[in-house]
Amino acid sequence: MSGSAPTSTSPPSVTPRHAVEVKLAFDWWRMAVPVAVGLLIWIIPHPAELDGRGWGMLALFVATIVAVIAKAMPMGAVTLIALIVGALTGLTPISQNADGDAVLMLSGFSNATIWLIGIAMFLSRAIIKTGLGNRIALFFVAKLGKRMMGVVYGIALADLIIGPAIPSASARGGGIMYPIMQSIADTYDSKPGPTARRAGAFLALAVSQIDTIVCTMFLTAMAGNPLVASLAASQGVEISWTTWFIGAIVPGLVSLVALPYLLYLIYPPELKKTPKMAEMAQRELRAMGPMTKAEWVLALDFVLLILLWTVGDLAFGIPATVSAFVGLAIVLVSSIMTWRDIIGERTAWDTMFWFAVLVMMANALNAYGVIGWLSTMIAGSMSGLSWPVAFLILFLVYFYTRYFFASAMAHISAMYLAFLAAALAVGAPPLLAALGLGYCSTLSMSLTQYAGGPGPALYGSGYNSTGQWWGVSFLVSLASLAIWIVIGGGWLLLLGWG
Repeated sequence: MSGSAPTSTSPPSVTPRHAVEVKLAFDWWRMAVPVAVGLLIWIIPHPAELDGRGWGMLALFVATIVAVIAKAMPMGAVTLIALIVGALTGLTPISQNADGDAVLMLSGFSNATIWLIGIAMFLSRAIIKTGLGNRIALFFVAKLGKRMMGVVYGIALADLIIGPAIPSASARGGGIMYPIMQSIADTYDSKPGPTARRAGAFLALAVSQIDTIVCTMFLTAMAGNPLVASLAASQGVEISWTTWFIGAIVPGLVSLVALPYLLYLIYPPELKKTPKMAEMAQRELRAMGPMTKAEWVLALDFVLLILLWTVGDLAFGIPATVSAFVGLAIVLVSSIMTWRDIIGERTAWDTMFWFAVLVMMANALNAYGVIGWLSTMIAGSMSGLSWPVAFLILFLVYFYTRYFFASAMAHISAMYLAFLAAALAVGAPPLLAALGLGYCSTLSMSLTQYAGGPGPALYGSGYNSTGQWWGVSFLVSLASLAIWIVIGGGWLLLLGWG
């Protein structure tokens, strides 16, 4: 048509596609080893005490743990594959079988303890986001930091206060305490190498030991503790937040006082007085300004949670998971965190997923008779021993096998349930055995730089050699075990739990 605008002949705009490279998501040998181990167990004739389903579940579980240890894939991906294999082979079907005795594929996701640890991780993000955790740590260092031991005890007090609300040793030790430790070392020109012993080498080990103790004192201070509680429940032993805390409070406080001082004696820093550190912490606090409304709300929410987890549990029977939901609702209503923040907290959702699968697999091992069979064999090897001696052996073996595990969850998943069942089989009091091995699960985290928590970050700072870390940590572990076995065991007996 005359006078009309020319018609464009350009093709329609198409959003460019990014090339996606298809390749294996794992090193073939890292996956080949667990697959081979699982298949080998599967094809071996099963013992008369177990049926094919129980033996197959054991093969799948061992293969999963080996894959986690070998780091074949991220832990969530490994457990997802195990979940699928269990369903396809009928070991853990998605719906109940004709006999009604199968452990269902998705049963772990309804576990209340899994939601407790997930919500605690959401709340811990709020503490870090608002800067409340950093403010608490700086406050104690400012008050006590004129001497090196004051700095260490200031870090211990700060970790103790925020521990119940941050279920991650890495987040507390690595995200909050490590930067403060690094600032102290830098202030006094303590660098990896010739000047490491001036301050940095001592502080790195001190933060590791302190974080380990705090992890042991609260059910919500580390993701592995709720897993312990879930596994204990499968053996008929109920561990609430309050039970865990009451059992750990006495040996925990003794450890927080004694172990840093022992470390100071056997691995002393060259620097004893640190007036610059207190001044630096005071400057940082002044720069932060007064507490914000968000910090006040979060602090009050935290106090409420502690009351609900203790008084609410004892007096009103409010489950810890319900209390955690209340705390989460408060940070949402007050806009400290948004729903977008919650759904974007990838670490928490990842933890909840693999946690649920591990709990389901542990329940299946128990239901199919595998745990009973293993515990009978372990207990049989200790026939003739009194239960205190047998339990002490189990405790020590369980503790020092941590050298072979680079993950707290792998160690707990692989060994806790069998060792607890064996302890019960030799006559150990149920609650004492469940708590004792539970505390042991976390205490052993400080043995090596790779055993979990902030160890990789602290060791990675370069202040300590592997020999120094292992040697000093082993000596401290002897004192730690003495405290938790003698004082802790005596405290549990005094409570009537042994």
